[in-house]
Amino acid sequence: MKTLKFLIEKEFKQMFRNPLIPRLIVLFPTMVLLVFPWAVSFEIKNIKIDVVDHSKSVYSQRLTDKIAASQYFILNDTPLDYHTAVMNMESGETDMILEIPSSFDIDLVKNRASEVGMAVNSVNGTQGLLGSNYIMQIVNDFSSELRGELMQTVPPQSRASIKRMPKVDIIPRFKYNPELDYKNFMIPGFMVLLLTILCGILPALNIVMEKENGTINQINVTPVSKINFILAKLIPYWVVGIVVMIISITLSFLIYGLWPAGGVAAVLLSAIVFIISVSGLGIIISNYSETMQQASFLVMFFILILVLLGGMFTPVSSMPAWAQVIAAGNPFTYLTTTFRMLYLNGSTLAEVSGNLLVLGIIAVLLNGWAVFSYKKRG
Repeated sequence: MKTLKFLIEKEFKQMFRNPLIPRLIVLFPTMVLLVFPWAVSFEIKNIKIDVVDHSKSVYSQRLTDKIAASQYFILNDTPLDYHTAVMNMESGETDMILEIPSSFDIDLVKNRASEVGMAVNSVNGTQGLLGSNYIMQIVNDFSSELRGELMQTVPPQSRASIKRMPKVDIIPRFKYNPELDYKNFMIPGFMVLLLTILCGILPALNIVMEKENGTINQINVTPVSKINFILAKLIPYWVVGIVVMIISITLSFLIYGLWPAGGVAAVLLSAIVFIISVSGLGIIISNYSETMQQASFLVMFFILILVLLGGMFTPVSSMPAWAQVIAAGNPFTYLTTTFRMLYLNGSTLAEVSGNLLVLGIIAVLLNGWAVFSYKKRG
């Protein structure tokens, strides 16, 4: 134990000799939580749209104004014909085209129904799908407004019979994230990303740097056991991870008002289990790397897999079967799910215990591999 204590003390001194690392511990989570939640979002806005209005009537102008007033759309142009609008789309000036027929007002008043045409540039599939959904919502809202206005024009005796017609209203209730704020969904994922970088990558690069400098040979010729050596390398980064997690929880509350409904203790315990597992992966990378270049390539390879197949951006259930198999062994997957359950669902520690159990198993396997694969070379 005394040997381990001295080794840990050496690691902390070596860590804080570099003035960049203490700054990184504070500034990195601050910048990530300040910038990324605003920049990385699947909410599509500023979709450019052309409205081809053949009707030139009061109702068609109201619909055009309603679209232009939406936060999701920018009214690019109101061309006279559909061909011009298509040319705008081909040149990249517009993303969508809404075509209003010449009989729009007449159909609404006489037949109580009308059709509008919509063309969507679906090169960007996400933008095309969401844009068309936004347009349909706006048109449905416009239809509801007109129904209410036109009802007033119906004679009272007829109006009573219309009101008795069957009617179904859908009243959505958004649970766990009632404001539908995408930042609330992404912030727990960014916390996991922070822990992955600081507690997974830095230990790997630290050991490889010692290999390149030759200082690791001084440890290899001592009777220090492999377990003590690995623990001495990992414990400082475990402490750093906990500090970063506390900073992240505080910043998320102060900046976004986001507080873990499942409790801070559950969040920290989950983070500790994850930190132990991902730091073991960092040691494994360093054991199989002789230079910083090799370690950097391996780190980039694993970070891409961890993040892209971890459910941060795309639900695991939407991935193909082979990707779900990889995600099942990905510690990033389990902590991302756990943090979102604790922050948004208000889940208890007991309800996320299954994820923590899997994380614990992964931690044992990775750290066992790390100790086994480390070779002392004197």
